[in-house]
Amino acid sequence: MQARTNSFLRELRRGAGEGLRNGWTVLRLRGPSQFQFWLIALLIGIAAGFAALLFRKGIAELQYLAYGSEDVARIHSLAETLPWYWILLLPAAGGLVVGLILHWFTPDGRVRSVADVIEGAAMYKGRVETREGLASAAASLITLGTGGSSGREGPVVHLAGVISTWVSDRINANGITGRDLLGCAVAAAVSASFNAPIAGALFALEVVLRHFAVHAFAPIVIASVAGTVINRLEFGDVTEFVLDRSSALAFYVELPAFLILGLLCGVVGAALSRGIFLAEDVAAHVQMQLHLPRWLRPAAAGLMLGAIAIWFPHVIGVGYETTSAALTGQLLWHEALVYAVIKVAAVAITIGGRMGGGVFSPSLMVGALTGLTFGYAATAIFPEVSGAQTLYALAGMGAVAAAVLGAPVSTTLIVFELTGDWQTGLAVMVAVSMSTALGSRLVQRSFFMSQLVRRGVQLAAGPQDYLLAMFQVRNLMRGPDHARAAGADRCWSLIEQGIYLDATTTLEAAMPVFERTLVPFIPVVTLKGDDQPPELLGALFHVDALKAYNRALTAISKEEHG
Repeated sequence: MQARTNSFLRELRRGAGEGLRNGWTVLRLRGPSQFQFWLIALLIGIAAGFAALLFRKGIAELQYLAYGSEDVARIHSLAETLPWYWILLLPAAGGLVVGLILHWFTPDGRVRSVADVIEGAAMYKGRVETREGLASAAASLITLGTGGSSGREGPVVHLAGVISTWVSDRINANGITGRDLLGCAVAAAVSASFNAPIAGALFALEVVLRHFAVHAFAPIVIASVAGTVINRLEFGDVTEFVLDRSSALAFYVELPAFLILGLLCGVVGAALSRGIFLAEDVAAHVQMQLHLPRWLRPAAAGLMLGAIAIWFPHVIGVGYETTSAALTGQLLWHEALVYAVIKVAAVAITIGGRMGGGVFSPSLMVGALTGLTFGYAATAIFPEVSGAQTLYALAGMGAVAAAVLGAPVSTTLIVFELTGDWQTGLAVMVAVSMSTALGSRLVQRSFFMSQLVRRGVQLAAGPQDYLLAMFQVRNLMRGPDHARAAGADRCWSLIEQGIYLDATTTLEAAMPVFERTLVPFIPVVTLKGDDQPPELLGALFHVDALKAYNRALTAISKEEHG
């Protein structure tokens, strides 16, 4: 009897193992079913939530070692009690470690963040760089733990993208599935970082996927809720900022003041973005002129940041303590103004110096300070029809962040979820709408889109612009053995006229040649050297290029409206 039972158990285990292997094979070859996809979305949400939690806890532990504080909301106060040389050298030491990490593990010494996730969603089937992403997460953790003046959402979003990329590669996900899984990971990371499930889901849809298709909504919401649960299991159901409940809109006649505040915040948001780009350009120029190794660039930026922090320690770290002080009206007018200017400079140095981190938390701080400064002026000029100055700080916080991120919907909601204040919606919405409208005209729609434009990646105008860059002509050309191949004599005639394409060229370069020359096909060659003739590989026909482009546009349209 015992032998028969053991035999049965062996057969059961063998059958279960074969079933799992067969199921895995079907999953890889056919893709997940809807139930499987939602289950994967939940698991990705849990994994991304834990990644965000561990990242946050890692920053706290490193801050404790460096500054003696595990509470990110008190690092500014504790830093004021430390010797000046400690404040000066800590960011520089952190920058040195960051520089070495990026030098060893990235080809260009650049930190990956939200812009790279957006690029991966649009152009790489929802995949991001894995090795570079892990190195960027480590670099950003060290930067924030040693006093870097940036935010944690950028590296966390990319780290979540690394998780979804690993899963997408394991199940051989197509472009639509890969992008949806990437959106799930991003939503969970944002919601776990800020205890903001609604804003996390909408951030993934509005900023990363840039559409609100029904097929993506449900799994992204599932993942976002999972990320929030991870956050609340550790920190409880508490908001990041606690407001003075006297912050209320006094009269509707006060709304025009928030229109003006929105315009001001649009300018401030654009100044923050352009300041970072200016710092990047200046740092690159100085690095080239002085022949500095690239791994020293973050250390130099950290030294500059430390020098500022000696006099203005509020620039250290994410800035939650100063943001909270602005939202509760604990700062004077001149303090709020000076702190806002200094914070913009500190963020520009941190990110421009390639120390790592994100821009969302800094934009919240700058916005709160800008709003409080404006609020003091508005309530002094029209005291009889004005509410509290802190209401302007709340509206300014959302308005500057919206102008920087180019995401008015998710930014408005994340402000409400960060503060728990849903009663001031009119003021926040008015300021956010005006800042987004103006800010999108002063930069390329958003900070992230402007980053991509500076790298030569055109995503802001839509798929009709960037899809051409996704097709290499070698994959669309007709080879010499094709039934309707181009004649060799005609190809060589065009080559002699200088009309040809390198095999690595994309349709982005090929389509203007068709438009300029009006030829039905262009020879595709491999260039071997200046003194050697090119090797003819085939020809790219105009009609084939148009068909591929139209198919891609149709697929994108179906995905975005499905």
